[in-house]
Amino acid sequence: MVRRATTPGKKGKRRARSLSEFGRELREKQRMKAWYNLREQQFKNYVKTILAKKGSVDDLPRALMDALESRLDNVVFRLGFAPSRLAARQLVSHNNILVNGKPVNLPSYHVVKGDVVSVAPRKTKKNYFTQLQTFLKTHKTPQWLTLDPQNLEGKKTGNVSIEELAMPIEIGSVFEFYAR
Repeated sequence: MVRRATTPGKKGKRRARSLSEFGRELREKQRMKAWYNLREQQFKNYVKTILAKKGSVDDLPRALMDALESRLDNVVFRLGFAPSRLAARQLVSHNNILVNGKPVNLPSYHVVKGDVVSVAPRKTKKNYFTQLQTFLKTHKTPQWLTLDPQNLEGKKTGNVSIEELAMPIEIGSVFEFYAR
């Protein structure tokens, strides 16, 4: 069998070559950005603030993951209040979520250790949240969050562990991309 440089067909496309170092770093950055549904500038700001702390922070990938996982929309997703990060972002934007008893409609709000994230009491009677309570009884939350399915509230109790996330992304490549 002969392997040609083009694919079969009249207008055969060129076969993919291996990626350059820049291409690999760009792909990892784009993958991570899409994972958290962030725009380029938002993601760039997160990475730049972590890179600015380079001397004071021991583990840069862990600091970046902690910053991204501590976003309110991501915490709502991790608690199981929403089936996806996009749905969690919408729940936050529509004033369905309270942080320490106060309504917050900013998906990028940074949840710190000890903050209580809950569903607004006026919204708990909605069909979505009544069905959600049965799902939350079997939902497994990460170790850094605690969940009370009866009251539809959760609390951030610790820091994020990269091992628990098991992301298919090389975080070091993201820092290399922005270090240029």
